[in-house]
Amino acid sequence: MDIIVCVKRVPDTNEADIQISGNFINTKGLPFDVNEWDKYAVEEAVRLKEKYGGTVTAITIGDSESDDALRRAFATGADAAVRVSDDIFNGSDAVASAKILAGAISDIKHDLVLFGAQASDDGYGATGQAAAAILGLPYASLVIKLEADNGKIRATRELEAGMNEVVELPLPALLTIQSGINEPRYISIMGIRKASSKEIKVLSAGEISVNTAEIGNNSGTKTEKLFLPPVLKQTEFLTGSVDEIAVKLAQILKDKGGTF
Repeated sequence: MDIIVCVKRVPDTNEADIQISGNFINTKGLPFDVNEWDKYAVEEAVRLKEKYGGTVTAITIGDSESDDALRRAFATGADAAVRVSDDIFNGSDAVASAKILAGAISDIKHDLVLFGAQASDDGYGATGQAAAAILGLPYASLVIKLEADNGKIRATRELEAGMNEVVELPLPALLTIQSGINEPRYISIMGIRKASSKEIKVLSAGEISVNTAEIGNNSGTKTEKLFLPPVLKQTEFLTGSVDEIAVKLAQILKDKGGTF
């Protein structure tokens, strides 16, 4: 089974003091890592290769610093890596990014394409689905379990309220992987060092099948304003009897625009 897995290098903002520069987060001084959901996707791709045979190719969009994400994929067990890199890609939204990745994917033999369910920097959760539509592939999102059999993929999807859905798709197919589907293996420093010697193929916009009039600053959506949430009043504890608390809560909700 030949598998393509898409990965993204993202800033780690969990414990950082975020600063806004124009319509972008100022990433200067921030640590970077592979997007969390993509780590699970890479691990799942490698496990499928180990079980069924085949190859794993990791793909990312970005400059040379994004090679870190591909090196980690190599260290996990990927066989090849591709970075699509061009200044014209800057400013691409989720759908434009999907068009770029689909342009690279279409030229690589594949039975299965995996994406992380979403990215921690923008949270769109739309790139994988858009790529499936562009490539004309059947797809399933938020996959928490999968297995292949006789040219088909059986995927368990996570739904709301603790419910799951099982779907069966013909190959080739595209899946977006939910965190928790597996336990990503430990990547040692030695593994990263060994991966540093492996070749990463770099492709420009002119070397993939993509309409440059629909990507980058020509994307369908644009960010008008980016800002941090305002600091509001601290948590208020309501005291009194159950009836008194209910009355106070109802009044707060009414003052905030709630209707009853």
